[in-house]
Amino acid sequence: MPSLVADENFDARIVSGPLRRLPRLDIVRVIDVGLAETPDPALLAWAATQERVLLTHDRDTLIGYANERVARGLPMSGVIDVTKRCPVGRAIEDLVILLECTADDEWAGRVYYIPM
Repeated sequence: MPSLVADENFDARIVSGPLRRLPRLDIVRVIDVGLAETPDPALLAWAATQERVLLTHDRDTLIGYANERVARGLPMSGVIDVTKRCPVGRAIEDLVILLECTADDEWAGRVYYIPM
């Protein structure tokens, strides 16, 4: 199961829901690791060095930066984009399924979307 980092404006309910169901889940919030207001490219670089998959609601800009890193051959540990329109319960359920049903080697360079 991958380690995760939740983007600054990521819904805290979607962070806490999977933690209740997956006690061994390793997840931190950007704010907790001193990266508040960090630009997306720097946040993606940090996540890659820490081997953490980034949880975000920022489809408009972050996904483009993630794809750009991959195109340039830079490490990108993975992104999970949860649309803001997705109900919280559905987002939690899809996230748990995604985390449980993917192998650790399936995350690098990939963007997953919730709802699935």
